[in-house]
Amino acid sequence: MSRTQFPADADAAVADVADGATVLIGGFGAAGQPVELIDALLRQGAKDLTVVNNNAGNGDVGLAALLAAGRVRKIVCSFPRQSDSWVFDGLYRAGRIELELVPQGTLAERLRAAGAGIGAFYCPTGAGTPLAEGKETRVIDGREHLLEFPIHGDVALVKAHLADEFGNLVYRKTARNFGPVMAAAARTSVVQVCDVVPTGGLDPEHVVTPAIYVDRVVRIPQEVAA
Repeated sequence: MSRTQFPADADAAVADVADGATVLIGGFGAAGQPVELIDALLRQGAKDLTVVNNNAGNGDVGLAALLAAGRVRKIVCSFPRQSDSWVFDGLYRAGRIELELVPQGTLAERLRAAGAGIGAFYCPTGAGTPLAEGKETRVIDGREHLLEFPIHGDVALVKAHLADEFGNLVYRKTARNFGPVMAAAARTSVVQVCDVVPTGGLDPEHVVTPAIYVDRVVRIPQEVAA
């Protein structure tokens, strides 16, 4: 029997997110960003959050709105600055938010390591740059590597395309991005989907995130382009 819960709405799905939590938020820019779950977290009121995302918010909605409300103490991301990242830019220049910059591949692998139970790993990316400051190094096959540690989340907010009644997930094209590794890396994973189908309604070969990594699924219907 599945342990996955199916809350009535997004507000119920994030009701117990605590102040000071580390929240992993899926999305590559706007693609795959769980906007409705982020809006629910905004209404819920949790503060002093550490947010892990590929970006640092776009425009004034979703993650950017959470930043603008002053609810995020620290952001861990790969691409904090874009043409529409004015919310983050303003906060950072004013010293109102902390940034941990992580190369994109390293970010993905640190999340994957958390889900896989890996204690740490060596990676050459960032060696010899300011990103290496304070990190243990080791030369492997003649190349300097940095010791990197997993990124564990208290909560993951993820957007998938479909779930079945057991909690298995499939994604839609590039909206998949960080969703699978974040779901596995968090103590509690909360997923919004367009629809929930009967168990057996998903081709097992298409399931990307198995239900063992999924704690809550909330159905939020959306129009999907062909």
